[in-house]
Amino acid sequence: MIEKTFTLKNKLGIHARPAAELVKLAGKYKSKITLVTEKKTADAKSLLLVMSLGAKMDDALTVKIEGEDEAEAMTAFDTLITNKFYED
Repeated sequence: MIEKTFTLKNKLGIHARPAAELVKLAGKYKSKITLVTEKKTADAKSLLLVMSLGAKMDDALTVKIEGEDEAEAMTAFDTLITNKFYED
């Protein structure tokens, strides 16, 4: 298992579009992908659960990935989150 904590830097945090991007990306991998904030944990393959995180700008978001393609998945999540979900 690998994990990395990011600080969300996009202005609106994880609203509908970034949540959909996270779920779409997670669906490309066989690994189990979990998103964790200070208060909640969500399966990254569930849009409803990802949106329920309520993560806002400057919140910490930890991505935990476990499985055969975990390194590749983490690279993709790192790119998406670091680039502010391509919103700004």
